[in-house]
Amino acid sequence: MSPQEAAYQLIMVVVPLLMLMLVVVPHFLASRSASRRRCGNEDGNAQQLPPSPPALPIIGHLHLVGALPHVSLRDLAAKHAAGGLMLLRLGTVPNLVVSSPRASQAIMRTHDHIFASRATTGISDTLLYSSSDIALAPYSEHWRQARKLVTAHLFTVKKVHSYRHARKEEVRLVMAKVREAAATSTAVDIGEMMNTFANDIISRAVSGKFFRVEGRNKLFRQLVNTNSVLLGGFHLEDCFPSLARSLDILTRWFLRNRVQETHERWDELLEKILSDHERTKGRHDQESDFTDVLLSVQQEYGITRDHIKAILMDMFGAGTDTSSLVLELAMAELMRNPWLMTKLQGEVRRHTPEGQETVEEENLATMAYLRALVKETLRLHPPAPLLVPHLSMADCVVDGYTIPSGTRVIVNAWAISRDPKSWEEPEEFMPERFMDGGSAAATDFKGNDFQFVPFGAGRRICPGLNFGMATVEIMLANLVYCFDWQLPNGMEAKDIDLTEVFGVTVRPKEKLMLFPKPRGGIAEPLLTE
Repeated sequence: MSPQEAAYQLIMVVVPLLMLMLVVVPHFLASRSASRRRCGNEDGNAQQLPPSPPALPIIGHLHLVGALPHVSLRDLAAKHAAGGLMLLRLGTVPNLVVSSPRASQAIMRTHDHIFASRATTGISDTLLYSSSDIALAPYSEHWRQARKLVTAHLFTVKKVHSYRHARKEEVRLVMAKVREAAATSTAVDIGEMMNTFANDIISRAVSGKFFRVEGRNKLFRQLVNTNSVLLGGFHLEDCFPSLARSLDILTRWFLRNRVQETHERWDELLEKILSDHERTKGRHDQESDFTDVLLSVQQEYGITRDHIKAILMDMFGAGTDTSSLVLELAMAELMRNPWLMTKLQGEVRRHTPEGQETVEEENLATMAYLRALVKETLRLHPPAPLLVPHLSMADCVVDGYTIPSGTRVIVNAWAISRDPKSWEEPEEFMPERFMDGGSAAATDFKGNDFQFVPFGAGRRICPGLNFGMATVEIMLANLVYCFDWQLPNGMEAKDIDLTEVFGVTVRPKEKLMLFPKPRGGIAEPLLTE
């Protein structure tokens, strides 16, 4: 290392630390004073905050949160939470961690009107047109109108059903690729293939039949991945808002050089899609896509062109990662538990008419075990283990504890779905629990059962869950109907590694490589990757 490089590294470490001390310490002292004031009522009587672990000056409880925050927060809650509620100070920002069904019901139903907002950041504002999307927008009249629009026009049962032909075509394309791999005894990267499939489905729903023109689907996928990195990473603003404001020059530089560039790429692509749809309006017979619908109701709901773009960006992010991760992890669990694969294949092949090349959506209605297996995958492996944080809009008393206005609320869906008080053998993969006679047979993920909230609940529940589940069920059914699957030579079921990597969504660290074999065919010798 040269002297210049050493000096540069020293400056990069020391200067931020000095600025941190100058900016954060006064804010920390002020926030402690304000917190004390908030925790007293008009008569000066103290109000009780939820329990907390011991904290450090300035950073609060940041040092207690590890590489897998959902696991760290579950373990901390087991020691310190009361009734599933625990208060952490991450930097200077108070965070209420919710880790039990009872607490999640209090937040997302009883007091849903108080906790229905979001905390915006410079990154979300830049990427998502002033955070005017559905997922990250603050609670406001704009958000209510946008939410009403997507639930009434984009994700109705009728609209989801209307895309069955598109799903059928995309499934057939994937099956053809798998068949090619089988013919050459080539391993399939399940995660990669499912991510591409889910992205193609949502790209087609957003931009119509010609979504592959000019490689748009691949560009969409690249941009979705970039959004995940930017929104899922650690940023000072999330924990030290005053520091971020004080370092405005550095913040603007970061936004301009990374986030702004991504936003501009999105904007160029989305503007072209909108322009193409306006130019060809009324001149095609194909099923209307999301863009057609949004343009047709723009005036009715009072949304701008930028609002439409922000909503479409949400569709890509939510529609790609969630569906593909559920499919990848479902296949991983089936390979880890071969008797479950045998059981699922038996059901799918029994309820699909003989001689039919692929499973059709009308065949799925009688496949109860398929639905149970998807539910169990969502329970044990929720794609977003920590739901997008809520934000309290007023002081609120929850289970006897005062939650101050401006508190961020982290719902640990992963911990809730592994709560031993709610689930028998919670760490085991047991789809039978969701079958008739099972302990959770009547439990669903649509926001009414607070021990199972992979998509949230209340006002902020994911509006596209039915679209996503339709995508997952038809693909999983066809993967096990059309092919048998084998691990590489020398690898056993117990060797499948489900170690996680945390981000906006949580994905397996290791790739799931499987060898397909056409149903009823003779196994070819497998080559180790």
